[in-house]
Amino acid sequence: MYVPYDYRICIIREEYVMKRVEAIIRPSKLEDIKDALKTSNINGVTISQVMGCGQQRGWKEYHRGTEITTNVLPKIEVKIVVEDDKVEEVIELITGIARTGEVGDGKIFIVDIAECVRIRTGERGNSAL
Repeated sequence: MYVPYDYRICIIREEYVMKRVEAIIRPSKLEDIKDALKTSNINGVTISQVMGCGQQRGWKEYHRGTEITTNVLPKIEVKIVVEDDKVEEVIELITGIARTGEVGDGKIFIVDIAECVRIRTGERGNSAL
């Protein structure tokens, strides 16, 4: 398997080790999570409105006598890139707020980030976050 040169540097130099936390949550939990991230001094959040389904599987409706199954539900995707040592803090923060105990609370995915570049200054790695 080919490994890009820059990626090998990121593994060797721990200062470039970062993760992207991607959380799919209920829309009603967004404001509380944003406030908690701000309070915890975690900046750089990307938020998207998405549609999807998991175990919730949607619901059935009737329109003019015809049964319609809606199997995608509105959700919010929150993406945050943080240093490795902050990942658990972000996971605990999101799960603490988003968990209701019901099906449809969402999921969190953790993705390795090899490099980050601030376009304005050219800074790289954790200093670019």
